[in-house]
Amino acid sequence: MELETIGFGFTMRKVLFVMLVLQKVVWTETMLDPLDFLSLQALRKSLDDMPGSKFFKSWDFSSDPCGFSGVLCDSNRVVALNLGDSSAGAPGLKGKLDGALGCLGALVELTVVPGQVSGSIPETMGQLKELQFMGISKNFLSGRIPPCLGSLTKLQTLDLSFNQLVGSIPKGIGQLPTLSNLILGHNKLSGPIPTCTSSLRRLDLKHNGLSGTLPSLPNSVQYVSLANNLLSGSIDELSGLQQLSYLDLSFNQFSGSIPGALFSFKMTSLFLQRNSFSGSVNPQGQVMIPNVDLSFNFLTGPIPSSLAYVQNLYLNNNHFTGAVPSEFIDRLLSANIQVLYIQHNYLTQITLKPSTMIPLTSSLCIQYNCMVPPIQPPCPFKVGKQKKRPTYQCNYMG
Repeated sequence: MELETIGFGFTMRKVLFVMLVLQKVVWTETMLDPLDFLSLQALRKSLDDMPGSKFFKSWDFSSDPCGFSGVLCDSNRVVALNLGDSSAGAPGLKGKLDGALGCLGALVELTVVPGQVSGSIPETMGQLKELQFMGISKNFLSGRIPPCLGSLTKLQTLDLSFNQLVGSIPKGIGQLPTLSNLILGHNKLSGPIPTCTSSLRRLDLKHNGLSGTLPSLPNSVQYVSLANNLLSGSIDELSGLQQLSYLDLSFNQFSGSIPGALFSFKMTSLFLQRNSFSGSVNPQGQVMIPNVDLSFNFLTGPIPSSLAYVQNLYLNNNHFTGAVPSEFIDRLLSANIQVLYIQHNYLTQITLKPSTMIPLTSSLCIQYNCMVPPIQPPCPFKVGKQKKRPTYQCNYMG
């Protein structure tokens, strides 16, 4: 009987031991990688909620971090980290990005919602070899873009827009083999635009201090916004980019002629205003781009009738001469043209009767040309009060 008791006790101890081992195995299998756990702890110490934000409320490290708000795990590793409440208008986070972020070796996606995250981008970010998406826009990041980001060979989207970054764009970023979206607008970047690889589709570098000429862009590019920089030279390189659907080069120092091929692309908008383009405008066929702005340049010659199908057309403040093509008047009066600004040129004739009524949905401005406007449609206030250009200026252009 004693032996049976001992034997039963021994058997029970074996069962309990096996159960504990199995429980430990299951717990270990579901537990986050220790390095990722420590990295999240370091991030939590370096960041905090802005007033009104409750993002970090769920970050209780006595529980499984894979259940934290903004954390997505796969096979015991953090694969996505979305810092901050993504709801529209929600307050963001404040603080700085800890270098421990670079220890999340399996991370595929990283976003930081708009807020007051400041400081530099950690150099350790170059260790995130699996990263495909990085979006940290509308915060207060400062310093330079670390060259180590050029080693993230799987990166497809890099969005660091609306920060306070300075210095040049590292060449390595432009050479990333899978980079599709490069969005660095609204910073304080300087220097040239690096040559970009063939996978690029969106290039948004507007509102910086970039200089130099336009680099060769891949045929894959569809969206280009380089407005408000210090870029110069010709834009002939763009003639072959037939997939372009949006182009904004406004407020730069580009010069030379405008390639006629651009007007035949299936674009929604073509913005070339506030540059130093010169020569005549020669579209290759009927222009079907809804929005075209060529204002404040040095363009000459007659206004081509092929632009009459543009819905919002800005040709003001150039050196255009001759008569306004009748096609423009027909489409304006039928309300197919919404905006036609041709003021501050050297135009000599427009076929409008004084009794003509411009549709309420359309806007026309023809002031300050080499003719007395037959009608007085309202113009923007900054156009001035003078209706006609001085005769000596018209004689000079003639």
